[in-house]
Amino acid sequence: MTNPTEILPGVIFYSYLSTRRKEKVGFLNDTKLVLQVSGQFTLETATQTISMRGGEMMLIGKNQLGQITKTPLPEEDYETIVISLQENLLRKIALEEQIDIKQKYVGPPNILIPADDFLQGYFQSVLPYVRNPAEKITAAMGELKVKEGVKLLLHALPKLSPFLFDFSEPYKIDLEKFMLSNFHFNVPVEKFAQLTGRSLAGFKRDFQKAFGTSPRHWLQEKRLMEARHLIEKKSMKPSAIYLDLGFETLSHFSHSFKKKFGKAPSEWL
Repeated sequence: MTNPTEILPGVIFYSYLSTRRKEKVGFLNDTKLVLQVSGQFTLETATQTISMRGGEMMLIGKNQLGQITKTPLPEEDYETIVISLQENLLRKIALEEQIDIKQKYVGPPNILIPADDFLQGYFQSVLPYVRNPAEKITAAMGELKVKEGVKLLLHALPKLSPFLFDFSEPYKIDLEKFMLSNFHFNVPVEKFAQLTGRSLAGFKRDFQKAFGTSPRHWLQEKRLMEARHLIEKKSMKPSAIYLDLGFETLSHFSHSFKKKFGKAPSEWL
């Protein structure tokens, strides 16, 4: 089985693993409701590190950069179910339920959901589709399942309304602080602009003022300097750090490192 499997493309996902895997998930576009069936799920962002194990649930906020570590535990594989709460459907639910959120949500971007029999039952109703991937779920049925999940969330935790139905644009935040915390994520410059509440042109202009260079050049230089620090001071192997620093391949990392410092990263060990 591929990992993750799309039970309903773009909406319902199932992930299974028997070995540990760390994934740079990069830009999280939509809010997600996650049930950990077994094993351990850990999400790391610039502001939070949050974990859950079998039977626990988490709500992951939209417009974030993050890294996920999937860890099987002794005598149990890793299994998780993810429901993507896309904004167009959340807007439809807000209209149907006459929900009007005027203030911007300012709480934690990721929340562990307390145990709830209704939500546990909801995920049990999704499991047959997971266990029988050949039986295709229709888009209409998928939409009904997502609506059901949102309504059960609101039933269990009414205070989640501002979290789920915040449709405002990101505030224009401190660009320098944000970039220093998130430079290692391999996402397009356009996404960095969006997350800091700027147009692409505005982002490039403010970036030049803050750092005195272009975003692409700064990102490359910052990642390579961090790599040199980790190799020299922490004795870390190039193969262990290149993905965490935003490089897609080890060969690309090694070539860029040698071009800047005159020696391949393996020669610094």
